[in-house]
Amino acid sequence: MTTMTDAALAEFKMPDVGEGLTEAEILKWYVQPGDAVTDGQVVCEVETAKAAVELPIPFNGVVRELRFPEGTTVDVGQVIIAVDVAGGSGSAAAAPAPVSLPEPAAPEPEPAPQGRQPVLVGYGVSEASTKRRPRKGDVVAAPAAVTQPAPAPSPEPEALAKGNGRPLAKPPVRKLAKDLGVDLASLTPSGPDGIITREDVHAAVAPAPERVVTQVQVEERAQSQEPVATAPAVVQDGVRETRVPVKGVRKATAAAMVGSAFTAPHVTEFVTVDVTRTMKLVEELKADKEMQGLRVNPLLLVAKALLVAIKRNPEISASWDEAAQEIVRKHYVNLGIAAATPRGLIVPNIKDAHAKTLPELATALGELVSTAREGKTSPGAMQGGTVTITNVGVFGVDTGTPILNPGEPAILAVGAIKLQPWVHKGKVKPRQVTTLALSFDHRLVDGELGSKVLADVAAILEQPKRLITWA
Repeated sequence: MTTMTDAALAEFKMPDVGEGLTEAEILKWYVQPGDAVTDGQVVCEVETAKAAVELPIPFNGVVRELRFPEGTTVDVGQVIIAVDVAGGSGSAAAAPAPVSLPEPAAPEPEPAPQGRQPVLVGYGVSEASTKRRPRKGDVVAAPAAVTQPAPAPSPEPEALAKGNGRPLAKPPVRKLAKDLGVDLASLTPSGPDGIITREDVHAAVAPAPERVVTQVQVEERAQSQEPVATAPAVVQDGVRETRVPVKGVRKATAAAMVGSAFTAPHVTEFVTVDVTRTMKLVEELKADKEMQGLRVNPLLLVAKALLVAIKRNPEISASWDEAAQEIVRKHYVNLGIAAATPRGLIVPNIKDAHAKTLPELATALGELVSTAREGKTSPGAMQGGTVTITNVGVFGVDTGTPILNPGEPAILAVGAIKLQPWVHKGKVKPRQVTTLALSFDHRLVDGELGSKVLADVAAILEQPKRLITWA
């Protein structure tokens, strides 16, 4: 992804940061023309249809020009930054200003050669793609005291990294601040180690936009109606419609859903089940020493129930190869979990979930959820899924007719668990009840097979001891 235009100038092209991705949006530049860069230093953050990724530069030198401003969608293979690898100050100074960026970079001192340890998906590094990168301020704090007085252009020290002009915030928080028009440098961080949180950004805008309100949980919405009631104040007088560019996760989701809906013939079946015993088991597991510190909730047992049902009905684990006119049987399960994130809906999956014990499955679920919330889910984590669970119950919804994730044979929707009158042992009693919905590809799955899988999941949740007897 690097070209040499002359003896002193190297060009860095937008790499394919996933598998077969064709474009990415530049979210943030971390360098400006005239800045020195070192091999492996992160120079920008980009967002693809699958993940937010930081791009390290593969050589040393001085930035000559940035070819695109923040917010621009760039095709893979286009040059995004030019670097004077000779490192001559004269070359850098003589270079014309390339693009008028929205704002100049904070006055960062030149980074030390032992900078970050970034990971770039697509450069062949598969591990640590969800790890948090070291903060730039931790590396350059010492040089900051040697060079020009760092505080001169930065009057808001509370929200800035130590010895650095860049506020500390995670990528989803930066994206949120950009969408709401909030200057991170003007905020007072409330998070640990001086990190700006989503709450800090929300507190800076009153009222919060409706787009953000729709992403909070139903319980939070019920506690405070202020964001909903005052949201129209954000819209300028006379403006009745707003157009939002379709890109990133939303663009990919739209294409995938349309392709799935009009390619795979969907069938959805429903069953209502008494999950009182499962809810009691959840409470018992929370108190179990073997499960201490793990994420134990109803979704964990639903996932285990689905895995057991697939083991009892292995024909459902398959995919349709249209080109070869073949059905591909899969003797493994990569379990996808639909997750609503600040970037939109994503479906990361747990690799080889069928081979995991309950504690291992709980650990994998916890890591999947926390990584998704931080916006650090890697493209590889969202590929190769074989079946998906979507938990619409967290929004208080009874059930739905979920659309298949492309290439997968089935998706299970889990509805809200509610206390309802139920006939139990011949008497009407209040029981905890939920509704399950299983959508499946009718090319692969006949009604009998789909019904067996759904019935097995329901039977396990009604009598969770079947997790032992059937497994």
